[in-house]
Amino acid sequence: MADLTDLTIAGAREGLREKRFSARELAQAHLDAIAAGNEPLNAYILPTPDRALEMADAADARLAKGEGGALEGIPVGVKDLFCTKGVRTTACSRILDDFAPTYESTVTENLWSAGAVMLGKLNNDEFAMGSSNETSCFGACVNPWRRAGDETPLVPGGSSGGSVAAVAARLCLGAVGADTGGSIRQPAAFTGTVGLKPTYGRCSRWGIVAFASSLDQAGPITRDVRDAAILLGVMASHDPKDTTSVDAPVPDYEAVLGRGVEGMTVGIPEEYRVEGMPEETEALWQQGIAWLEAAGAEIREVSLPHTKYALPAYYIVAPAEASSNLARYDGVRYGLRVPGEDIVDMYENTRAEGFGPEVKRRVLIGTYVLSAGYYDAYYLKAQKVRTLIKRDFEQAFEDVDVLLTPTTPTPAFGIGEKSGDPIEMYLNDIFTVTVNMSGLPGISVPAGLSKEGLPLGLQLIGKAFDEETLVRVAHMIEEAAGALPAPENWWSKS
Repeated sequence: MADLTDLTIAGAREGLREKRFSARELAQAHLDAIAAGNEPLNAYILPTPDRALEMADAADARLAKGEGGALEGIPVGVKDLFCTKGVRTTACSRILDDFAPTYESTVTENLWSAGAVMLGKLNNDEFAMGSSNETSCFGACVNPWRRAGDETPLVPGGSSGGSVAAVAARLCLGAVGADTGGSIRQPAAFTGTVGLKPTYGRCSRWGIVAFASSLDQAGPITRDVRDAAILLGVMASHDPKDTTSVDAPVPDYEAVLGRGVEGMTVGIPEEYRVEGMPEETEALWQQGIAWLEAAGAEIREVSLPHTKYALPAYYIVAPAEASSNLARYDGVRYGLRVPGEDIVDMYENTRAEGFGPEVKRRVLIGTYVLSAGYYDAYYLKAQKVRTLIKRDFEQAFEDVDVLLTPTTPTPAFGIGEKSGDPIEMYLNDIFTVTVNMSGLPGISVPAGLSKEGLPLGLQLIGKAFDEETLVRVAHMIEEAAGALPAPENWWSKS
């Protein structure tokens, strides 16, 4: 039943309701695909086949009674940043060792309550710190896509690399990701998938291993915009356990698809035309503008003057919050413990052995910018810049409904090509961090292929809590661009 893995969430939902196949058959098809193809991709770091089949059987029982939920029987993968009750959750860091939470994250609880089936935990950069999925303690995840005529393994992007790779390689119908500075949208662009980062507060952060608490936000990764709308509708909720969760109704995102963009105004931020941006990225951007104009939207140039400060400000705010959040990993209560002569020695040994190089780098940066004498010069100044960035967007949205930009400056690059240069790696987030700094929603839609045959994405940025407009415009771009071909299957043993 390999063809079952080619279904969309919407298609599988319809097939299950019409009893063309069972939830168990759908889950088994994906489990077979994982068994045949996961090893070279390293997308799943912990498949959960027994749990998947148990959940699928329960879904079939509910469907037989006509009681199915919004995602009844739909097999999904979960980024290893989300706590899953009784199932190992490590944030892909050695320091969490074999930690199995005694509780479920709110986002995944929403999925299971709606009938979704968990296929396993997916690879990510350690504590979500990375743009290529090369910092995971389980090893790098590999992009299912390859350059034309070239077998060089490529990064899937990060930090949600396992999530996008699994969706692109047909190892799940959809996946849960988290986005702190572009960790859903950038890897989605690298793999020809749809990645939606909701407004900060739309999805609960409770039960997500924290990186930077004022920036982290969960979101869906799927193969088309309709599926992203379906998945977000279930993931989003108000949660009293998360004080940053908004107490507002969750719209029916799927209902707005197909309404078109006529009468809308789309902003084009002039500051996103960065020096050295490849011609093909600029050409794709212009193509996106042409599609929107042809569909009846008005195009307007806008200015976001503080954009150039976003990346340096982000790499002060995020490490500062990370250094605070990661102080809890000390070997005392859970996870890895490396003995020492006394408790301070044990702390030092545990953190030295448990954290990888990128995490150590960011913790050191964060500790430095929060230290006496540097707090005002760095952290306080970065927060002021953040306020200015947010104000830029507010002023732009007085005149436009949505903004259109590239998602990434380039297509996917080879594993190891940039990992030795942290600055070049950080530049991968140049188009995405502003969205997190201002708490806005953003979506990456596959819109074309590079000259090397690799996916390229366009990003839409919306007003706060207006994901409806975002998916509506994204759906129009998706229809204009046409579906990308699936990557050629080189990873499967069958």
